[in-house]
Amino acid sequence: MERRRINTSGDNNSDWEEDERNGAAPPDPRPESRSHWRNRSAFWLLGLCNNFAYVVMLSAAHDILKTETNQTAAVNVTNSSRYDCNKISTAAVLLADILPTLVIKFSAPFYIHRIPYNYRVTLCIITASSSFLIVSFSTSVAVSLLGVVFASISSGLGEITFLSLTAFFYSDVVSWWSSGTGGAGILGALSYLGLTEAGLSPRNSLLVMLIIPALLLISYFFLLLPPSSLPRWKFPAGYSLVDTSDQRPLLEDPSSGKSETCSRRTMADQWKIVKSLLKYMLPLSTVYFAEYFINQGLYELIYFPNIKMSHSTQYRWYQMLYQAGVFVSRSSVRCFRIRHIWVLAFLQCGIATFLLVGVAELYLTSLTLPGIFLIIVFEGLLGGAAYVNTFNNIAIESKPEDQEFAMSVACVSDTLGISLSGAIAIPVHNYFCGLS
Repeated sequence: MERRRINTSGDNNSDWEEDERNGAAPPDPRPESRSHWRNRSAFWLLGLCNNFAYVVMLSAAHDILKTETNQTAAVNVTNSSRYDCNKISTAAVLLADILPTLVIKFSAPFYIHRIPYNYRVTLCIITASSSFLIVSFSTSVAVSLLGVVFASISSGLGEITFLSLTAFFYSDVVSWWSSGTGGAGILGALSYLGLTEAGLSPRNSLLVMLIIPALLLISYFFLLLPPSSLPRWKFPAGYSLVDTSDQRPLLEDPSSGKSETCSRRTMADQWKIVKSLLKYMLPLSTVYFAEYFINQGLYELIYFPNIKMSHSTQYRWYQMLYQAGVFVSRSSVRCFRIRHIWVLAFLQCGIATFLLVGVAELYLTSLTLPGIFLIIVFEGLLGGAAYVNTFNNIAIESKPEDQEFAMSVACVSDTLGISLSGAIAIPVHNYFCGLS
């Protein structure tokens, strides 16, 4: 009988497998082993590739909404507005980039386990590639938003897939995944900013980024070393989140020859797990609500007219600096752990309130541009810290048999907050842009 042990104690021993039938020795359990470092590197790259298209679409939001304007020489929403606005809020791009993810994350925990991982990842690769191609060759806002929807499908399906996948590996891969998603933020925003500033058109810049889906394919299918218990291509009979012992640690002593039998988890059991996660899910949703209300509702309205940077360039810099803050904090969990996510939610709401009042009263432009940059970096630090500490806390505190389900459920939190912020940001944008 094949057995797999997953480390849940928080130390630095890697996972190992034992095959009793042929007496094979388990691989080197030291964290320095080559297989362990390959898996860590793979999860970092998976995080990078999974969030890359999502980040780039938000960084390009201002350009995407100018697609139709450039084709038809249309004007802004109103020439008399005190704000320099696109006729459509950048929150429209946010909603296209997040609503499909929301649908996937709400529904997937209850059926996604029946689909082998290789099929899920293949779909992520196809939809990510499609998103870059569609937006690149689009000549209308509607088609561009369709491309953004494909990016959302790839990111949402990928996040729930790869977070669930961490349950099959040593628990520290969660921090590597999180760091990779932070890397996607800064590399995605910085690459788009750099390519456009170097003279490439937004279309050609997006075509260059087709390398990312190829890197996702290499990271998952060639770099990652999955355990034999992972359902990859074959649809195993009766496979589910709870009735396969291979994806759970044996709680009994290995020499006893006994394994824990798994009973099917009922809806009541699932709801009990969800309730235990609310102390992390609710504050994470709050952090992301405030964060993306700032990013897609207020960034466009914070404009310094009397400097050399164009409005589009200023917007790209805001996105890049925000993602820099996210990257730093998402990579920080191995240095310090934050248990009270509500503190981060309170601070993020404070920043959102300050910037909203500043936009309404027009006093932000009395500050220096570097001052706004610092506020944006701090906003990113709070958002990244909330994300990585939420999932790190869940990985540490969840029962081993519940971890895969808990991870897939909890990842709906940030998406819900982002969706609500997008819905509110659009009327806020229309209100401010209608002021004369």
